[in-house]
Amino acid sequence: MTVMADIEHPADSGPLTVQDLEGMPDDGRRYELIDGVLIVSPAPGRRHQKIVMMLARVLEDACPAEYDVLVAPFAVHSGDKIELQPDVLAGLDEDFTDKDLPAAPVLAVEVLSPSTALYDLNLKKAVYERLGTGSYWVIDPEEPALTVFELDEEGHYCQVAKAAGDEVFEAERPFPVRIVPRELLGRLG
Repeated sequence: MTVMADIEHPADSGPLTVQDLEGMPDDGRRYELIDGVLIVSPAPGRRHQKIVMMLARVLEDACPAEYDVLVAPFAVHSGDKIELQPDVLAGLDEDFTDKDLPAAPVLAVEVLSPSTALYDLNLKKAVYERLGTGSYWVIDPEEPALTVFELDEEGHYCQVAKAAGDEVFEAERPFPVRIVPRELLGRLG
């Protein structure tokens, strides 16, 4: 992951905005914005993409009509200084526009990569917590393993489950779904 924190701004300009992202190249990288700081991630590999595809399929099959499930690249906006693109997200159908999700998703999922692991486990997790995203899942593709965080009564993430390999995770939030990490590898497992 490349973090573009030492950005030079013209005099009297501020941090980058969501509108600034519209001018970024379509080069296969993921461009995200957290509090006006540009985060650039390389294109993910095959194992990562297989897990994203398989998880999205499982979630879509279990998804009630009032929700929708999408995969990156699809923008989650909060104000003009935050744009995130979780690997997989679920949100209330009524909150989506054709272009983005301008509300907190009910579920955000990140599949770890060597270049993004620290970012996903710390900074991005903290932003989703701040936005009020009820469930945040992190998948380690190497084990494979799923770690589940949910907001508590004070609005802080607590780890509520971890499933690895053939262990089963029976989610209740945001909707009932059964996840077996090894099955997310599809043919690669």
